[in-house]
Amino acid sequence: MNWYRRLEQRLESGHDSGVIRGTLSGGRMFMIWLAANLVVTTLLTGTLFVPGIDFTTAVIVIILGTVIGTIVLTLIGNIGTRTGLATMAITRGAFGAKGSFLPVAANVIILMGWSWVQAMLAGISVNYVVAQTTGFSNPILFSVLCQALVVGLAILGHEGIEKAEPWFALLILLVMAYVFVIAFTGHAPSEYAGIESLPALEFTPVLALDIVISTAISWTVLSGDLNRLAGTQKAGIVGSGLGYLTSTVLAMLLGLTAFSFILLDGGDPAAFDPTALAAEFGWALAIVIFLSVMATNTMVVYGMVNSVVGAQSRTKLKFLPTALILGAISIIGSTWLALLDQYTDFLVMIGAFFVPVFAILIVDYYIIKRRAYSPDILKDSGGIYSYTRGINWVAVGVWVLGALASYVLTYAYPSPIGATIPSFASSFVLYLALSWSSREKFARTEHAHLSEGIRGDRTRPVCLRS
Repeated sequence: MNWYRRLEQRLESGHDSGVIRGTLSGGRMFMIWLAANLVVTTLLTGTLFVPGIDFTTAVIVIILGTVIGTIVLTLIGNIGTRTGLATMAITRGAFGAKGSFLPVAANVIILMGWSWVQAMLAGISVNYVVAQTTGFSNPILFSVLCQALVVGLAILGHEGIEKAEPWFALLILLVMAYVFVIAFTGHAPSEYAGIESLPALEFTPVLALDIVISTAISWTVLSGDLNRLAGTQKAGIVGSGLGYLTSTVLAMLLGLTAFSFILLDGGDPAAFDPTALAAEFGWALAIVIFLSVMATNTMVVYGMVNSVVGAQSRTKLKFLPTALILGAISIIGSTWLALLDQYTDFLVMIGAFFVPVFAILIVDYYIIKRRAYSPDILKDSGGIYSYTRGINWVAVGVWVLGALASYVLTYAYPSPIGATIPSFASSFVLYLALSWSSREKFARTEHAHLSEGIRGDRTRPVCLRS
């Protein structure tokens, strides 16, 4: 077990579970976020739009929705840069030390689901190409192998992500360029623009916009974890903003274009089906899907571990054993292929859980707490964030109401403008109104990176190579 002890000591010395003082440049942050969202689920989301709406409208919706979502993502990520905290640790400031257990639990469930879905899609894609080449077919086996490799990369912590992600991004971009060349040499851009919508499908541009924004929300759960690696606020905001915007637009446009290419060829592909795309583009698209899962699921597993380890400092959970346990669960769950049939409902659940959370966090940090959290945020009890026995019931109540509103506007009374924007706006306004009176209580807190005022092995600053 010497290898286990050595790895554990190296990870603990890197303080993946505590406050991190990052030094990465904007360029490195750009490459990390670029690789993170060049992902199969984002690519396949692009296949949902045509022919429900026309090709040109789909392109506009993808760009507009991604810009809106990027604003939320970078605002939350900037809190991570300014404090050194992971996203779920940040929730302690608004929800309280014990109240934050609720978003932490939801986050682990959501990220676990993401890891399963992406591993399955990678496994199915690789299996399809292997089956066509050799005749051997076992999608569950390939899903497990893909996720096992992901867990291995995630166990290396932030250093593994820092080193691997830029290379993943470069390889994915090269293969994506190859697919785009095939698509646009096979059919002229005017042919794609000529694809008309089918009103009978009852899929509107506003609903498409809601899906694109929900995709950004699903990634915001990791924005603090990654952006705390940035050396400056500018590096974090510009790097993550441009990286997420570029990767999401490229990935969704690739899915949209590849799906439209098959339609123009006279095919009848099923939306959100990687085998349909792999059948048309072969190994090229299979490589994109496989590499994207390696890049993205590594961060997903890393985020899950950070959420659990950072939930309560008193328990002093260690990074490595937590990663191994959650990694084992993620590998086992990747065999549940039936989950892929529930992907749209899964996106709705993400929106319902986290759209209100991020509205609350933005109001709490930037307005109520005046852009400053004190070291009290790391205390499991006592301090200015103790609220009522560790729970801020205002934040919890607004979160519940926001989540219910999201479900009602999705299923009971479908909103003509979707559920994401109304849920975010209502949660933002309600939390601001109910918390305004507490603003003066936190007026004396001055901003400082939490590593500057903390002592002890778990929270000393970390120096990362830029």
